[in-house]
Amino acid sequence: MVLSVCLPLNTTTVVRMDKKACKICKTPLKGRSDKMFCSATCKAYYHNKLKEVTNRATLDTDKILHRNRSILLEIMGKNATQITVLKTVLEKKNFKFNYITGFYENAQQKRYHIVYDFAWMHFKTGEILIVRRK
Repeated sequence: MVLSVCLPLNTTTVVRMDKKACKICKTPLKGRSDKMFCSATCKAYYHNKLKEVTNRATLDTDKILHRNRSILLEIMGKNATQITVLKTVLEKKNFKFNYITGFYENAQQKRYHIVYDFAWMHFKTGEILIVRRK
């Protein structure tokens, strides 16, 4: 859009409204007002880079979560639905208690810590109940 403004002494100044540009290559955009990329190539590049940065940032945490799940699976075996073990058993296997994917409180206000398809609950006695979630 071009606006003309008349100034004294018969001079005319042209003021351009900022046009949106492609987020990647800065090419001026044509078409829809909410368009962000000039081409499918720029759009794919943007989303691939975003995914790459996210994967790099979460890699260490994902490794710990997967290791925790593997430890719980090793202790539970393939068929058991729940088991109680001493906390030291998990500590010896280098289980990281602060890394969870969620938590759940049952009707008795007992909190289960969740790692993917497993959950565990601390007891004051130093025991931990491990449950396979459905």
